[in-house]
Amino acid sequence: MLELYQFEASHYCEKVRLILDYKQLPYRKIEVTPGVGQIDLFRLSGQRLVPVLKDGDSVVADSTAIANYLESNYPERPILPVDPLGKGLCLLMEEWADESIGLNARKAMIGAFNQHPNFRTAILPSSAPDLLRNLVSSVPGDVLNLLSTGIGFGADAVKSATDALKQNLEALCLILQTRPYLVSDYPTLADFAVAGLTMYIKFPPSRYVDLPPGICDKGVPGLVDDPAFRPFFEWRDRLYADYRKIQEATPASNRSSGSGPTSISID
Repeated sequence: MLELYQFEASHYCEKVRLILDYKQLPYRKIEVTPGVGQIDLFRLSGQRLVPVLKDGDSVVADSTAIANYLESNYPERPILPVDPLGKGLCLLMEEWADESIGLNARKAMIGAFNQHPNFRTAILPSSAPDLLRNLVSSVPGDVLNLLSTGIGFGADAVKSATDALKQNLEALCLILQTRPYLVSDYPTLADFAVAGLTMYIKFPPSRYVDLPPGICDKGVPGLVDDPAFRPFFEWRDRLYADYRKIQEATPASNRSSGSGPTSISID
């Protein structure tokens, strides 16, 4: 079985999971422990970033490289157009999604966590005690902004990212006005890249990702509640409903049994 070394909350990993589900390929998720687990990942792949796909003796790092590997080795239900123009547009849009949507969505989501306590507490498990919820929601946004500025996610960076995402979403809405998918009459790599990488702008409406149920259908204020962008999110939700498998909630104690993501770390 294919093995996907991942962070469950990574939108680049979600891009790969969408492709795997679309191609109807069974796979096992191996949750990499941030920090120590990435040492094991380096031993496996020669680098520390997720996602990494292991297929027998083959080890492939990077979501784009994984997509190309799956297309070459599992060509059923193709994700790349055959015609040169369609393939070129697909590859350009996938790269654009990686570099613009992927990076800016992360900044916008961090900004939303800083400024909106309700969004912040939504990522907590439903079993989290009220004391913890109150503590998380009571941290002043100014304090979080100060911390974020130190890692390049300050208010100016968040505003710039949000502005770029507004333009991206507007462009996507325009493209989807007259066609079912972004570059072809069937889903391609471009669609799955855009759908997966917008996860941080708005989380899927159902439990497709093994995250706390309260996060479903929530997103970055100012983007998800703008009616101008509703057509895009409706399109993305249909793509999920058609091709992505809903995950069963799995207690952390059962994750090593194979029913959920398996955590790895060094001995």
